[in-house]
Order: sequence, then structure tokens, then C-alpha cells
Amino acid sequence: MTRPGLALAAYLAASRAIPLVAPALIRRRLARGKELPDRWQEKLGQPGAPRPEGPLIWLHAVGLGETLALRGLIAAMAARSDARFLVTSTTRASAEVIARNLPPRTIHQFLPLDAPAYLARFLDHWRPALSVWAEQDLWPGAVAASDARGIPLALVNARMNAAAFARRARWTALYADLFARFRLITAQDDGTARHLTQLGARQVRVTGSLKAAAPPLSADPAALAEARAALAGRRPVLLASSHVEDEFALFATLRDHPRPLLLLAPRDPHRGAEIAARAADHGLTVTRRSAGQGPTADLWIVDTFGEMGLWFRLCPTTLIGGSYGPTEGHNPWEAAALGSAILHGPRTANFAADFAALHQAGAALPVQPEDLPAALLADHSAMAARAKALSGAAQGALAPLAEELLTLAGLA
Repeated sequence: MTRPGLALAAYLAASRAIPLVAPALIRRRLARGKELPDRWQEKLGQPGAPRPEGPLIWLHAVGLGETLALRGLIAAMAARSDARFLVTSTTRASAEVIARNLPPRTIHQFLPLDAPAYLARFLDHWRPALSVWAEQDLWPGAVAASDARGIPLALVNARMNAAAFARRARWTALYADLFARFRLITAQDDGTARHLTQLGARQVRVTGSLKAAAPPLSADPAALAEARAALAGRRPVLLASSHVEDEFALFATLRDHPRPLLLLAPRDPHRGAEIAARAADHGLTVTRRSAGQGPTADLWIVDTFGEMGLWFRLCPTTLIGGSYGPTEGHNPWEAAALGSAILHGPRTANFAADFAALHQAGAALPVQPEDLPAALLADHSAMAARAKALSGAAQGALAPLAEELLTLAGLA
């Protein structure tokens, strides 16, 4: 164990007060529907499942996209060992979606709040052989508690743009203390590696994005058959993970043009009614899947959780949301893995390296709002094939990282 410096020691001391406010905080989140009623105790360190026999590798990612990105790495480790896997996250959506896409021999739990008592309960129960953290979500208490027990730590798929680095720069001493406890740190791109190094990390390696290597999202066979029948004879186009700016660009541009059947999967499914009203204002007829309606209008809002695997399979073309506004894009690889062609708007800084790789291979197309009518009606099957090939190659390239993590866990 590395002795905590002043910044980390102060954090750990303050974190002892978390149990004083945690129950009330969770009750408020329950009332707002932000916690699962039957699983909120996991955030207090109370296990929601028995520990499986044998060595267990614990992986953590904060939210939905980050959690799903771990699936390819878990599958690669599972193919090379008898290990079991525990995936933790913090959001309700991540728990609901990963439940439909669990890799082999994997359990999902919520990460406890970062208090010593909760973490001790969590680690006593799960006893991981390795702790793997993904992207940029580090909980200082959990990192320090794992290190104190001699659990090896790895940070993989790290991603930190300039804005995220600026927010963390004032806490350089704390981050340097945390990074010193990691035996392996890998970054998605050179910019992230540089930012991590400036925060005190050492020997950061650039290995690319795990999102590119994630297996295809699953789809319920009965739901897939039903939706395929409803869409028979039509060539739908999907707007995936949409925000207000994407919807405005699409609706305003298509109002007076020929258009395909549009499927719209909002980033927040609770916005379905709001989106329907806005589309109607632009002269589009609308149905909503959450209301039990099928694709019988200009626009079918597929405002349900955990069904993106359906829509990527059924739509030959996908317009990636978040790319016409300040969100700066969403993950394009889920569409790529299922053979849906990738279109996107001009703003993709949140996934800059991913879109750069796709562009270099001729596997994605940037589209300005005024060019959407023609782009959505075009055949992009050759471009889709190139993107799917890139995704497949990335999945096959995970072996070295999987072997390295298994070695850290004492399983290789």
C-alpha cells in the first residue's frame, strides 16, 4: 500500500461523513425514479448477489456507454481463463441495459458510495483478484481501499479531453496519489495520455477505444421478429441517442423534402412526448413505441430502454445523435458492429479519435443539416461494411490487453 498524501488523506477523512447523508440522498433519488427500488442497498455496500466460487475480476465504469464498452474485454478474458467477473456502475440505465447484454460469467452490481464502511462491506463480500477502472471515473476511497488490501489496480480505456483535464488540474496532487497505485494505465488517444501524464500518471500507453471492440448489442428474438414484420418492405433510417439540437436539424430540414421512414431513439426516453409534439409542429405525423404504437407514420419514436440492438439491426443507416449540438457526439461503434451505416453532424469532439478512425477508412460520413434529405435516402451499404470490418478487427485485437490484465490478477 502507498501511504496517502495530504490531499487523499483529507478526502478519506471527509468521506467518513458520507453515511450521515447517504440514506436521505438515496431516498430522494428513489422518489424521482433514479434508483432501482429493489437494488438501492447495493450503494450502501450491501451485496445484491452471492459471490461465485473461484477468482473474480472487478471492473467499474460510470454509466451506460462506458459499461457496455467493457463487454469485449470481459469476453476476451473469459476465453482465456476460468475467472468470474463483477461489473459495477452508478446509473440506473446502465444496470437495466447491461442486464440484457451481460458477457460470460458476469454479475452486475452498483458501486457503493465512497465511504469506508460501505467499501469495506463491498470488498469483504466480493474479494476481487483485480480492480479495473475504465474511462475517467475514479473514486478515491475505492481506489485507496483496494490498494490497502493489496488488490492490483488497472485503469483502461482512459479518456480525458481538454475540458475534463481543466476540471481536474486543480487536484493534481490527489490524482498523482491515485495514479501511483495503478500498475497499468492505458489511454484511448494521445491527448488523453498527455493529460494523464500532466496529472501525475506514469508510463501511460495508448491502446485505442474499447468501444470499438465491444460485441454487438443483443436483441430479444420475439421483439426483433415483431419489429421486422412491422417494417417489412421499408428502408428505415435511425436517429440514435438524439438531443434537441439533432431533432431540430432533422425536422426542420426534412419538412419539405421526400424522406424515408424515420425511427428516433432519444438519449433520454422520457422525452418521447416532448419530441412528438415538436415533430408535429414541423408537419410530421408521429407514433410512439412506449405507447404501444407501431411504425405507421412519418416518425416512429422508439422511446424504450435497452432496445438499441433492435434498431441498429433493422435500420441500414444511422444518424448519430449529439453531433448537431454541444454534446459533441455519441458512440458510433454500436451501429458499426451491427452493420448500420454511420452518418453524423459536424460536432463530434466527444468521440474525436473514433470518428477520425472511421473517416480514414471511409466508414462514416459527416452531413450538414441542409444535406440530410439526400444523405438519408442514399444507399450507404459499402460504407457500413467498412465500419463493421473495423469493429470486427478491434474485437480481435483485445488479446494482449486481456492477457496483461489476467497476469496482474495472477491468472495467466
